[in-house]
Amino acid sequence: MVADEGEEQAGDALVAQRQAAGGAVRAQKRRPRRDGWSKADVGRFMAVLAETCNASEAARAVGKCRAGAYDRRRRDPAFGRAWDAALDMGYAEIEAMLMREVLFGSETEEITLDGEGVVKARKVKRGRNLAIALRLLSFHHDRVLKIRAANDAGGDRPDSPDAVARVRRALEEIRRRRATAGA
Repeated sequence: MVADEGEEQAGDALVAQRQAAGGAVRAQKRRPRRDGWSKADVGRFMAVLAETCNASEAARAVGKCRAGAYDRRRRDPAFGRAWDAALDMGYAEIEAMLMREVLFGSETEEITLDGEGVVKARKVKRGRNLAIALRLLSFHHDRVLKIRAANDAGGDRPDSPDAVARVRRALEEIRRRRATAGA
C-alpha cells in the first residue's frame, strides 16, 4: 500500500519543538533530525563518560562532536543532570582505583616462551603511571564536589536528612490512619 502525500511514514512521527523567529518563540511540529541524539546515543555517551571522565572520548564513541555534546548539556537540563551523574560515577571509580593502587599496589608478570613452549624469560612489572588519573582527579575535583553537594542538599540520596524526614512523616501518617481506623 502506498502512503498518501500528506500521510506520514512509520518512524517519521512529528515531534514538538520550539522555533525562535522574529524575537518570538512558537511551538512547531516537525520531523526529528536524522543526525540528532537517540536514546541509545545518550545512554552510550553516559556510559563512556562514566568509564573515562572524558567528554571528547564519549562523544567520539557515539559519533558526535564534543562541542555538540557540550551544547546539548547546556540546553537540556536532563542531559546535564545525567552528565553530572556519569561524571560523579567515573570520578568515584578513579578515586577507588587510586586508593587500591596506593594501598595494595599492582603487579603483573610477563612470560616469554621459546619455540618449544618452554619459559625463556620472566619479567615482573610493578605499578603503572598514575599521572593521567591524578590529572583527571584534579581537573574534575571542584565540579564533582559541587555535584555531590547538590545531590546531598537535594535529598536525592536515600540517607539524606530530607529523605529520612519524608519516610518518618509517611510512617507517622500510616500510624495516624491505623489509629483512626481502629486497627
